[in-house]
Amino acid sequence: MPAPRVYKAEGIVLKGRELGEADRIVTLLTPQYGKLRAVAKGVRKPRSRLAGNLEPLTHVAVLVAHGQSLDIISQAQTLEAFRPLREDLWRLSCGLYLAELVERFTVEGAEGHPVYQLLLETLTRLALATREELLLRSFEIELLDHLGFRPELGQCIACRRALEPVENFFSPGGGGMACPGCRYKVGLTRPVTVEALKVLRLLQRRDATTLARLRLRRALAAEVELLLREYIAYILEHDVQSTVFLDRLRREAAAPPAGGRPAAPTG
Repeated sequence: MPAPRVYKAEGIVLKGRELGEADRIVTLLTPQYGKLRAVAKGVRKPRSRLAGNLEPLTHVAVLVAHGQSLDIISQAQTLEAFRPLREDLWRLSCGLYLAELVERFTVEGAEGHPVYQLLLETLTRLALATREELLLRSFEIELLDHLGFRPELGQCIACRRALEPVENFFSPGGGGMACPGCRYKVGLTRPVTVEALKVLRLLQRRDATTLARLRLRRALAAEVELLLREYIAYILEHDVQSTVFLDRLRREAAAPPAGGRPAAPTG
């Protein structure tokens, strides 16, 4: 029996890239087909029925036709636009960071339901969140778990002994923590304070009750973020581009304008 010429899919738009004068290559994450790239023909024309339904961070249902090189999106219907994200530059930038992480970590054609569900739930929470930074860290940890990069946070990756409550060291190449006695055996390492390790373990255990009460000092939040950022960059062999804009927004929020000092993005 021949394969159907068209198929339905539900997905989250991760990004789009212009093609020709009016088309766009759209990358979606779907539960059925994993990462999917398809062409939206004429989407950039003013009267296109697809326009507005295929913007990044849109939860959408699509009808897709098989094509020679890339499949073609013939219909699209928005299921959730996450409007609060689009009305706030900081939240929008956080959402685009999540989308870039997923796009960089996933491959086309691989089953993607766990990561899809994680992204959908996180975007829903981000649209309502007041502590976006902690939500991003939670997403990073859970994404690493799903994709097989769970960092070892309970014992030394070299001697396998339980970590003592002292300053230990994180090795991106080793995929986890090293005790003070083994730090030089596992390649380049970063010192990790006792408090930062506790936060990472809470995130890894997904202890929702404790995390809901957690308030991080700015220095501690920055330490946890930097550690995870370096680990992700090591795995991807490249920095995540969205972090540049997130850092810029933080600096602008912290800079006092002529009329007073604004509130910085909170974690």
